[in-house]
Amino acid sequence: MGAAVDYNVLWSNVTDADELPGVYCAVKWIQVVTSMLSIVGSGSIIGYAVFQNAVRSPEVRPLFYLSVSNLLLAFCWLLGAVLYRPHAPKPNLPCFNLQALGQMFYLSTFLYTINYVWQTFNNFKRRIGHDLIQISDKEYWMGKITTVLCSVVPVLFICPVLYYGNTKKCFGNNSYSCLVLNIGSHITLDRNSSDSCAALHTYSTTVFMVSFCLSTIGILVILGYSCQLFRMNQKDSRSLQEHWAVITVTRHSFLLFPAIFFFCCLPGVTLTLVSLKRINVGYQALCYIQAFTAVSQGFLNSLAYGWTQQMIHCLKQNNFRDVDTQTPLLRSQKNLYASMQTSNSYIEPRIISAF
Repeated sequence: MGAAVDYNVLWSNVTDADELPGVYCAVKWIQVVTSMLSIVGSGSIIGYAVFQNAVRSPEVRPLFYLSVSNLLLAFCWLLGAVLYRPHAPKPNLPCFNLQALGQMFYLSTFLYTINYVWQTFNNFKRRIGHDLIQISDKEYWMGKITTVLCSVVPVLFICPVLYYGNTKKCFGNNSYSCLVLNIGSHITLDRNSSDSCAALHTYSTTVFMVSFCLSTIGILVILGYSCQLFRMNQKDSRSLQEHWAVITVTRHSFLLFPAIFFFCCLPGVTLTLVSLKRINVGYQALCYIQAFTAVSQGFLNSLAYGWTQQMIHCLKQNNFRDVDTQTPLLRSQKNLYASMQTSNSYIEPRIISAF
């Protein structure tokens, strides 16, 4: 029995709210700022896709769903920061359920990030293959099924946590349980936790770590295939001339968006491992880093998307800038020459995007 008690003592040396009140208060306000920035960033992508009627575009749709997931995650943790009180009543039932919802949306961002990278890879492959408009029925239904699974799988994983956590009364016994510090290990146990609650904590932590590891492997594999595909086709002058701007930006986005994903998720994974190993060194620094990065993916994605769209616009402007400096005679000669090249003519799609 003594061994069971020792197993259930989690974060007892480093996470007592009475020991680090200043850290948790600072984390609260960082959480408020980053959540609001993420709401603005995700909302801007969603608004752009809706008002530009680009939600159905295969290039914008995966980023739209990822932004919706980031928006819900940001709302969840903004509410958690509002509910946080240094001396909140214990046990804290609202924060426990809010943590479970935050965990669910966090897992959904993992899956939607993989979906985004995979769909971007398919769009990139179609551009190189000169097939920008036609999408096969198989690809269409695979995209639909993947989108549904990205929403359903996190719900299936977190439903047992909500059900058994409320049934067994596995409520967090610390006042900081509404903060993002609980991402990855969101059931806060204490010395009086039952074996059922300890098993539920192990389950939720395992789901988080396995999901992150599988997401990392999937993203790295897709990145490897995309780099190999570009090397194989970079000598194809026709592809590079027709889609040079979009292909160039797509290469950057293949690295930029996964980098944002790892930047936002690695601190949460590190803090989870530290909590499991009960390591005190660097705990406060990890708390601050986790507060800055945990909910920032939506905001950083919006910056990356705006930068890539601006980069496409600038590259295309540079391609046609010489036309503005020509005389009317040279311009007409160039237009006549272009009209004679019927075999090499190309009509761009209505929606130009790097994704």
